[in-house]
Amino acid sequence: MKKIIPYRLKQGDTIGVIAPSDPIIGENIEELDKAKQIVEKDGFKVKYSKNLFSNANGYSSTAKEKAEDINKMFANKEVKMIWCAKGGENSNSTFEYIDYELIKQNPKIICGYSDITSLTNIIAEKTGLVTFSGVNFKTIATDETNYSYKEALKRFVDGSLEIGQKGERYETIQKGVAEGELIGGNLSLTRGMVSGKYSIDFTDKILFLEELGFETGPALANNYLYYMKQNGVFNKIKGLWIGNYEHESNVSLEKIIIDVLGDEYNFPIIKSNNFGHTETKTVIPIGTRAKIDTDENIKIKLIEGCVKNF
Repeated sequence: MKKIIPYRLKQGDTIGVIAPSDPIIGENIEELDKAKQIVEKDGFKVKYSKNLFSNANGYSSTAKEKAEDINKMFANKEVKMIWCAKGGENSNSTFEYIDYELIKQNPKIICGYSDITSLTNIIAEKTGLVTFSGVNFKTIATDETNYSYKEALKRFVDGSLEIGQKGERYETIQKGVAEGELIGGNLSLTRGMVSGKYSIDFTDKILFLEELGFETGPALANNYLYYMKQNGVFNKIKGLWIGNYEHESNVSLEKIIIDVLGDEYNFPIIKSNNFGHTETKTVIPIGTRAKIDTDENIKIKLIEGCVKNF
């Protein structure tokens, strides 16, 4: 499939906000409006989707409402970027109602993390559009620092290929060099896209994984990884990049991964703390080529552009 690179964002552009996962209710409304103020102060316009505040099901808007917002935001020529409001648990409910051909004809930046990585991975898989794992729109207002928001502006406005900020620590779990397109995100959701109608292709990819320890303990993370192993994922990938995981047991995600993989695979494995459910969320393009080299201080680099000039 032909790769589609979205256009860069510039001041004055309109950013569309959608909620394809959990509903925007209660204090989330105030948080979203605060994020809107921050973004507008930086010279952008913000457009809320039609069903942004719907909670028709009592736990979220309906799948068709969510997909309607996705499709309309891609179709809207005024909107130059789509920013997902927050995460949750069921953005995959939209898959069968998304107009993938419409997206191909109207490519633009779409960004989010956590449950949103289901959506961004399936759009990349079905259309060839480079999508992004990065800060959710609401989180711009709720993070204690502006690290993640600055990372988004750096990627989308400046077109920077820098991952994270200078001086960040990378650990080598298994040595090696590898190149491949980036794929992945949240472990539990990536596991859900291993097989079936809406599976994604892991062949020759660099897989990045993080997980929210509050919801997924070590045994369950082990379950997800073994499922991926048993279905051949680790026979296909070129490299593995581990992000944030914090659990009260202090068992690390890399320890769980080492237990699952053993000495059966020879691809490079690295660890950093600049993506996932953490204050420091860099923006990772899904579908862009990257290189892991464990002999380097910065052990992973983007090797092709992920946004383009008009």
